[in-house]
Amino acid sequence: MAKSPAPAGRRARRRWGLWVLAIIAALVGGAALAFRTEIAGYGSVSAAYSARVACSCRFVAGRPLEDCKKDKLAGMEAVTLVEDGESKSVTARFPLVASATATYREGYGCVLEPYES
Repeated sequence: MAKSPAPAGRRARRRWGLWVLAIIAALVGGAALAFRTEIAGYGSVSAAYSARVACSCRFVAGRPLEDCKKDKLAGMEAVTLVEDGESKSVTARFPLVASATATYREGYGCVLEPYES
């Protein structure tokens, strides 16, 4: 036996739901476009700051990276940290916006890359 098509009321609600999602996506996209400079700046600063602080915490203070993640400032929850023990560096990423790496250098501490002496 063939299934009967969905009732007209359910199809209308589904159509309204799609329109609402499309409008929300357009508003979010418009806001991201309008504030792209601020978002890029915040992302760059957040990634650089987090990389530098986490690198110092890890390779100068000798704390585990998981413990260093507690040192991030409020509002920087989106920043992820990845350690490279071989090169003594920490890379911080702000999703879809920015990435920064800080490397421990003897006599200098942790410096952001690219670093030229």
